[in-house]
Amino acid sequence: IFENLLEFRPELCVDAGKQGLLQWLLRRLKAKIPFDANKLYASELLSILLQQTQENKLLLGDIDGIDVLLQQLSHYKRHDPQSAEEQEMMENLFNVLISSLIVPVNREKFLKGEGLQLMNLMLREKKMSRNGSLKVLDHAMNGPDGKDNCMKFVDILGLRTIFPLFMKTPSKNQHVVSIVASMLRNCKGQQRQRLLSKFTENDYEKVDRLMELHFKYLEKVEQVESNTKEDEEEEESYLKRLDGGLFTLQLVDFILLEACAGCPPAVKQRVTRILSQRRASLKTIRHIMREYAGNLGDAGDSEWREAEQQHILQLIDKF
Repeated sequence: IFENLLEFRPELCVDAGKQGLLQWLLRRLKAKIPFDANKLYASELLSILLQQTQENKLLLGDIDGIDVLLQQLSHYKRHDPQSAEEQEMMENLFNVLISSLIVPVNREKFLKGEGLQLMNLMLREKKMSRNGSLKVLDHAMNGPDGKDNCMKFVDILGLRTIFPLFMKTPSKNQHVVSIVASMLRNCKGQQRQRLLSKFTENDYEKVDRLMELHFKYLEKVEQVESNTKEDEEEEESYLKRLDGGLFTLQLVDFILLEACAGCPPAVKQRVTRILSQRRASLKTIRHIMREYAGNLGDAGDSEWREAEQQHILQLIDKF
């Protein structure tokens, strides 16, 4: 009944939160009993309550909900769910955590609650929780509010976990690429140097991988473009291209530009050589990045977007 009411009348979500439903659901999840259908329902309701309203995202942080979610998810660090229903509950908990991280203050709570360490361990353990932990890291580290989480991720040796995935995980490329791009945006000083040094080690294998990803996603985008109707609106066409691979291509090329600007000249030489071998040019990358700079979306405030735009345009000039 609750579920139907909340889906058909989203305005009830705020009232339900104020009346104590969030606390009650968290208590159900925390109950020291084996997994049952009630825990699954509690996770589903929690997911609906958080998706719909900003107030409930804030409330979850205020009532220590981030810690409760991390405690419940920590079970899946070394154990896979025992049934499809339990797997669904685990995925709901990851989604609730991701929804809550839209609010900057919850990112601080996630950081203090050692959420980064838990997600990093999940990635290393290679269990079913790996996919959810990648998505959580992506949301915790992106945009201007992800700075502290990015710096801490480097400190806890997260680079040793994320770069092996960067080298070989085709289905999760988007999240891995996004995490690396966020770190390049947000890391300063020693952490940034440690990150950039990754692109020069092992005979520039990360640069080769970036180029491989560049051509892979460029091909996907060109395929979408070839199917574009002539009378299609520009915005509609851009959104289709984003969905079809442009979003990841932009991030791959952003990482390329940052690596070329921040690493020794040999990195840029490597990129230029691979481009000429493939009969491609720097112009394509510059064009993709100019379009990216002009469409930064709604991340951060207008001041941050303007600074980010200027930074990208400077990277293009240096490239």
